[in-house]
Amino acid sequence: MRICSLLPGATEIVAALGLADQLVGISHECDYPPGLSAPVVVEPVIQTEDIASAEIDRRVRTAAAEHQSLYRLSASLLAAAHPDLIIVQDLCDVCAITPQELDGLLRRLTPGPRILKLHPRTLNDIFSDILLIGSTVEKETEARHLSDSLRQVVAAIRHRAASAKTRPRVACLEWLSPLYIAGHWVPDMVDSAGGTAVLTDSGAASRRITWDELRAALPDVILIMPCGFTRERAADEFNRIVNQPDWQELPAIQNGQFHIVDALSYFSRPGPRLVSGIAQLAALLHPTLWPRGAMHENWPSWAAGPSPVRP
Repeated sequence: MRICSLLPGATEIVAALGLADQLVGISHECDYPPGLSAPVVVEPVIQTEDIASAEIDRRVRTAAAEHQSLYRLSASLLAAAHPDLIIVQDLCDVCAITPQELDGLLRRLTPGPRILKLHPRTLNDIFSDILLIGSTVEKETEARHLSDSLRQVVAAIRHRAASAKTRPRVACLEWLSPLYIAGHWVPDMVDSAGGTAVLTDSGAASRRITWDELRAALPDVILIMPCGFTRERAADEFNRIVNQPDWQELPAIQNGQFHIVDALSYFSRPGPRLVSGIAQLAALLHPTLWPRGAMHENWPSWAAGPSPVRP
């Protein structure tokens, strides 16, 4: 089967099912697993490298107000790929290209490929999407094994975290300027790791919040996880603004109870590596339950990630 995946999380799932060699088209964000050789058929219109959060937000809002797409699709590359299946998302106009943006091109492809639309909002939705992709690409057994393995890892983390004496209130900041609280599956991740996500609920969309809301929520822990940022990039941005009065007034900042994580790999993308993100959160929230280096024992390679970095 010739597969075109325009969603990084779906690309990771396809690869985990052993079909990386059947990918004939990917997006610019599909960078895992390493070594993907499929042509990049989608590129961003707005270049965000080395641009602060506030400026990225301004450019995105301007594009939305002018009804401009945030992504550029190469019609020639997609046509040359002759895909049998195209996997897209129908969740967020900012995160990836949407089915509506493909409609005109798809009508010109002969024969027309099958379109698989994913709309994950919760952690369970992501596990279900693995089964859906597996069924579509005729890898039902492998998909069931992958989904079951992920669920077992999460269940084991949840079981151990339940023995903690405290359950900290956690604010997951998906954007820093302006402030956004992370929604969708992130509250499920916090809950599985033994915390309580504030200012949001499982499956709710990420949303803009005010400083007053953040202060009133009284988070014990703040997680810095700008959507699509590596830990290094998030740290660079956070270090530029953390000395501002609004930040310094937060007790979690004053007490050193904040953590900067790799959202790009372990939190933003609805794929298998979210389980590593949950493990990292659990070790950050309950370090006495997860000694350094002990969190990934006997884990599958696709679930293991780096040990968490504490301040």
